[in-house]
Amino acid sequence: MSIKLALLKSGENIIADIKELVSEEKVCGYLFQDPHLVDYRIPVVLKEEKEPSRDLEVALSPWILFSEEGKIPVKSDWIVTIVEPASAVKKMYEEKVNVQSNQTNNSNEQRNLSE
Repeated sequence: MSIKLALLKSGENIIADIKELVSEEKVCGYLFQDPHLVDYRIPVVLKEEKEPSRDLEVALSPWILFSEEGKIPVKSDWIVTIVEPASAVKKMYEEKVNVQSNQTNNSNEQRNLSE
């Protein structure tokens, strides 16, 4: 698994298991498996301190929310850069994907038992 953070031309930060799509020895795109949009905000906290807070609130939500596809191809010209995610964000992503995977497996088992 190669979990990376991609910055898209749209400005979106996407975390996913990213693999290269190669055609004729040239990268033509990337395959994002279990992609999630990384969203953040700076919490507004009233403090007497004069230094601004460096805290961020990070949220992950499925990218392309209304799709059931787990693997989404992305053309290489839409990628600005691909980097290693911050360890806390990577851990959050891994935990979320593992929970979703377990829920899917459990619902599949329940369907099989009732069939």
